[in-house]
Amino acid sequence: MFNLTVMMEICGISTCVGHITGTDSSNSFFSYDDIYLSTPDCRPISISLPIEKKRFSPEETKCFFEGLLPEGFTRRCVAERLCADESDYLTLLSVLGSECLGAIKIVDPINGEIKAAYRPLEDHEITALAAEGASESAEFVSKSHLSLTGASGKVGLYYDYEKHQWYLPIGDAPSTHIIKQSHVRLKRIVANEQLCLLTAKNVGIDVPNSFILQLNGSDDADILFATERYDRKMQDSKRMLNHMPVPYRLHQEDFSQALGIAAINKYEKNGQHYLKRMFDTIRKNCSDPLHDQLKLWDLCVFNYLIGNTDNHIKNVSLLYSEDLRSIHIAPAYDIVSTVVYERSTENMAFSIDGIYDIRQISRDHFANEAKLCGLGVKMALRRFDDMVDKFADALNHATNDLDNLGFHDTLNLSHQILDKGGIHHYI
Repeated sequence: MFNLTVMMEICGISTCVGHITGTDSSNSFFSYDDIYLSTPDCRPISISLPIEKKRFSPEETKCFFEGLLPEGFTRRCVAERLCADESDYLTLLSVLGSECLGAIKIVDPINGEIKAAYRPLEDHEITALAAEGASESAEFVSKSHLSLTGASGKVGLYYDYEKHQWYLPIGDAPSTHIIKQSHVRLKRIVANEQLCLLTAKNVGIDVPNSFILQLNGSDDADILFATERYDRKMQDSKRMLNHMPVPYRLHQEDFSQALGIAAINKYEKNGQHYLKRMFDTIRKNCSDPLHDQLKLWDLCVFNYLIGNTDNHIKNVSLLYSEDLRSIHIAPAYDIVSTVVYERSTENMAFSIDGIYDIRQISRDHFANEAKLCGLGVKMALRRFDDMVDKFADALNHATNDLDNLGFHDTLNLSHQILDKGGIHHYI
C-alpha cells in the first residue's frame, strides 16, 4: 500500500500539497491535500493537474510523477540496487524523491525522512564518477536519495566555489549543480554540449552557467560536465546546513508533464503537433506569453541550425516563481548536435510543418509552422534570419573558447556542425 506525501517548497517553506494513495502503480492516484486547498490562492503543482480537480486518475498521476525519475540505464541500475522492478515508479520515487528537479519532494511515512546533510567528496570519488560511468552515478543517486530525470548518467552535487569543494547532498539537502558523465554516452559528448550551449548563449539564447570539470586530462573518462541548477536560488545566507548556505528550490516542470504526455511518448509521432501545443500552453499559462513564445521559437530555430534532433518535450521546461504565481520558459538545456554522430537519427523530435527529417526542413517550413503556432510570420522569419546571420560567428567564438581550454578537437566538431546541421542550407 502506498501513502506518499507530496511536499513542495513555496517561498522557502516546505508545504504539504497532496498525497499519492493506492496499492500499486496501476491504481494509485494523486489528490490535493484538504488543508492546502483551503489556503487562499493555492496553486497547482502542474498545468496538467489543475487545482479545480481534487483527485486524478492513475494515468494522470503517473504521467506527472514518473516524469521526476531517471530513465534508461540509470533507472535500471537504481532499481537493481533497490531490488525493485524498474516499472514500479512509486517504489523508486518513495526512495529517490527527497530531492527532485523543481521544488517537489516525496515523503514515504514508512521509510521516514533522512536527515539532510552535505558530505564532502574526495578527489578519488569524483574521478570514479567520471571513469566508471552510469553505474557509479546510480550508486550516488541511491546513496543520496536524489532523483534527476533523463536517460544519461547524472547526479546532483553541491559546489562551494570559495573552497573549490564538491559535496554529495544527503536526504533533502538541495544540490546546486547537475553533473553528467561523458564516455557513457557518445564520443566527446561533453565538449559537444558545452560547444552548443556557448554557441546558444552567443546568439542570445538564455542558458544556465556550465563548465567542463577536467580531472586528469581532456579524454572522455577524465572529464565531467557541470551545469548550475536554474531551479535552485541562493537568495540569502539565513538557511545554513553544515555551515554552508542552502539554496531555495524553485518549481519547474517539463512540457511532457505540463501537457500530460507520458515520458515514453516524448518524441512526436504521426503529426501530433507537439510544438503547437507547447505554444498554446505558453499563451494560456505564462506570465509574459509573447516573450516566452519568442524564447521557444528561438530555441526551436537554434536546435535546427545546430543539428539537435533530440529536442523532445522533456528537454524544454517551465520555471515557476517562488510563490508559484508566475510561470516562464526555463533556460535552455540538454542541447547537443546529434547529427555529427553517424548512428543518430536525422528525424527531429517534433515536426516542423509536418516534416521530421532535418535534411528536408527549410525556412519555408518554419514560416508555415509559425503560422500554425499562432506567431506572426514576418516576425518569426526575421528572428530566423537574424539567428542564421549570427550563427557562424557565435560557433567560431565558442570553438575558440574551448580550444583555449585544451579541447582542440572542437574545431573538427564545429566543421561537422556547419556541414550537417540545418545551418548548412544557409552558408
